[in-house]
Amino acid sequence: MPAASSTDLSALLPIFDALPAPYLLLTPSLVIEAVSDAFLAATLTERANLLGSYLFDAFPDNPDTPEANGVSNLRASLDQVLATGLPHEMARQRYDAPDPDRPGHFVERHWLPRNTPVLDAQGRVSHIIHAVLNVTDHVQAEARLRESQAREQAAAAAVEAQRQQLYQTFQEAPAMICVFDGPQHVFQFVNPPYQALVGDRPLVGKPIAEAMPELVGQPIFELLDGVYRTGETYRANEMPVQLDHDNLGSQTLEKRYYNFIYQARHGLGGEITGIFVFAYDVTTQVLARRQVQELNEELATINEELYASNEEFLQANSELTHTQLQLQQLNQELEARVAARTQDARAARAETERQRRQLEDLFMRAPAAISIFGGPNWVYELVNPGYQQLFPGRRLLGLPLLQALPEVAGQPLLDILNRVYTTGIPFEGKEVLVSLARHEGGPLEEVYFDLTYQARFDETGQIDGFVTYANDVTAQVLARRERVMQEQRLRELFEQAPMAIAVFRGVNYILDVVNPSMGAMWGYPPAQLVGQPFFTALSELQGQGLRELLDRVRLSGQPYVAQEWPVQLARHQPGTTGYFNFVYQPLWGADGQQTGIVCVATDMTTQVLARQQVQNLNEELAAINEEMQATNEELGDTNRQLTRTNVDLDNFIYTASHDLKQPIANIEGLLQALTHELPAEARQAALVQPILERMHAAVERFQKTIGDLTEVSKLQQAHDQPAQEVRLRQVIEEVALDLDPVLAALGWLEVAVPLGQVVTFSEKNLRSVVYNLLSNALKYCAPGRPLRVQVSSQLRGNSVELRVQDNGLGLDAAQQARLFGLFQRLHTHVEGTGIGLYMVKKIVENAGGTIAVQSELGVGSSFIVLLPN
Repeated sequence: MPAASSTDLSALLPIFDALPAPYLLLTPSLVIEAVSDAFLAATLTERANLLGSYLFDAFPDNPDTPEANGVSNLRASLDQVLATGLPHEMARQRYDAPDPDRPGHFVERHWLPRNTPVLDAQGRVSHIIHAVLNVTDHVQAEARLRESQAREQAAAAAVEAQRQQLYQTFQEAPAMICVFDGPQHVFQFVNPPYQALVGDRPLVGKPIAEAMPELVGQPIFELLDGVYRTGETYRANEMPVQLDHDNLGSQTLEKRYYNFIYQARHGLGGEITGIFVFAYDVTTQVLARRQVQELNEELATINEELYASNEEFLQANSELTHTQLQLQQLNQELEARVAARTQDARAARAETERQRRQLEDLFMRAPAAISIFGGPNWVYELVNPGYQQLFPGRRLLGLPLLQALPEVAGQPLLDILNRVYTTGIPFEGKEVLVSLARHEGGPLEEVYFDLTYQARFDETGQIDGFVTYANDVTAQVLARRERVMQEQRLRELFEQAPMAIAVFRGVNYILDVVNPSMGAMWGYPPAQLVGQPFFTALSELQGQGLRELLDRVRLSGQPYVAQEWPVQLARHQPGTTGYFNFVYQPLWGADGQQTGIVCVATDMTTQVLARQQVQNLNEELAAINEEMQATNEELGDTNRQLTRTNVDLDNFIYTASHDLKQPIANIEGLLQALTHELPAEARQAALVQPILERMHAAVERFQKTIGDLTEVSKLQQAHDQPAQEVRLRQVIEEVALDLDPVLAALGWLEVAVPLGQVVTFSEKNLRSVVYNLLSNALKYCAPGRPLRVQVSSQLRGNSVELRVQDNGLGLDAAQQARLFGLFQRLHTHVEGTGIGLYMVKKIVENAGGTIAVQSELGVGSSFIVLLPN
């Protein structure tokens, strides 16, 4: 980019300031000379604080990020631009900007910089334009995404830990616990106390009707079916159940009594998926109570008998002593039996209290949050550690709910609790939102719970409280929402991606995602494909090997990469085949399970057909080459003959020019002697004087022609000059310096050749080429207008194109056809022999280059030279 003058620069500054992108204008000493408004906004700076400042004083390193190397990288890029005069685009850099509101602090910034040189008329760097693209938001978004993924993984790990804790609690619980799955009530989980009911009989994985066939005819199956059908919890008190505890196949089964709860389990969509069973054996208590009842009945009977005996005593005093003795004996037996029954009742009550304490201990050790509320004011009677951890530092035990947690007033939670307390109908809720303060006086937080509320009944069957089971699922809810957002973002990314992408789900390869590029590749609108099985939507792909590839990836979990796989699609012309590169990559969920397969594909049909066409052409060319080889051999003989002829011609020219020098010198000597011997009057005679002048001129022209022939004969020797790396601009400037007096008088020369431009050429021959082209531009300048010569260069494949353009006389088409011939003089008003451009052409062609001309008569000419690079 050519530089502007100082006057032009000051006029351009307002335009530079208003540029819509961030730009800095730097001097070669890296002083800030101009700054755009967009750059000020991006770096939080003011123009007055930047103009005239050294770049790295205005934008120093951030000492808090020693790993960032933005300053050193930028300095290296600017040094490279100053050294080469070429633009340089940098990779993404961390380069923080000083915070104007907090001196000594920095604001994080990430950039994509590009440094472009501004060259003056001599090709030197006069300024550098420093342009940046602020990509901070993109970089920070990537960092937030990584943090979100880490949180999601941590949340998943926490859920798994809670699940393991709950499983361990169920295993260690003294109560009998099992979990049924499905309408057939298949045992999914059985803890050791429950397994002990039937010894080592296998239960897990079997329906209860198969695992415990002795329950046929008992109400257990009907109760389970009712809970599964209605979702209503069933509670049983002292229900008799007969089981084959010893697995002996006995027809007489022991009758035992159980208190148990059947509670429905629900899936994510609220549907009933199974039943949770919590039971314990109360046979001892039932039998003890019945024994006390029987004892009381016996005692009543004895009292009646005693009354009758007393009547008889009144009638028969003689039998009194005998009766009293019997009564005394009977009383002793009765007292012993009452004492025994009382001891059994106390043992039963102790067993009941032990089981109650075990249940309370189970609640206190359970990882889930459990609390028990009592009375109409819902006073906290039990708070296990898991529940208390939800509210660290807040007092709960012994306080009414609204006093302990006043923030729940007015929330839907109170209506739910009122309904449970008044109706006794249990409540189960998934991801119930409650606004709570975890700490006393702390801010309200939105917390999500899986909740179960069960009414508690007293001995009269009246509701006197309720039990709460709570599980904080806030992390899972937020993680799921984040996962949904990520899936949506991924889906949008797939939709907008330029490459063809599709996602398959399940064993039937249901098309879950089909982006527009893939729809276009398959020849169907994406909306027509999504939700359809792959091989139903694209039935033409059956039998082409793709199903086998997908099966292999799904079963092995290993990706498959296909190169130029032949496929026939419905959109193809009959009998034609498309070729595709594609990758089948399995997708994995957070649990390590495969969730689908993603396909990324590229249509290679054009490239494959082109390669096949090239192969066919190569075969044709091979046949042609064989035919041409014979012709080339003939041409080789001809070329060798021409080479010998050229050598002979060079020898002839050299010999002729050498042999003619002496005769012409003799003629010149004789002419000078004749001129000297003639009397003055004779030399001045009207006839003699013109003849002598014409003879002298003829001798000079002959000598010059002989000299030119000598130079032509040296071209073969010049061809043998060793080639080396030559800096093109340096040669041009040295030749221009030799021609400077003439240039200054006629016009000016403009050189646009990079400083580091190098060609592989003989330096002496290159100097001759440049000198001939520049001197011709000077000799054939147009009268009446200043001469302007422009010299430029650029890369053309493996060559360097040198262009010399002038605004001189120009040439018509006929003159251009003769221009490079030997002894061709197209302008007779200028002295010359017509050999210069012939020699230039030979020098360039001998070095493996070419020269051409583009010219218009009266406008000017351009000489284009292709030099080896």
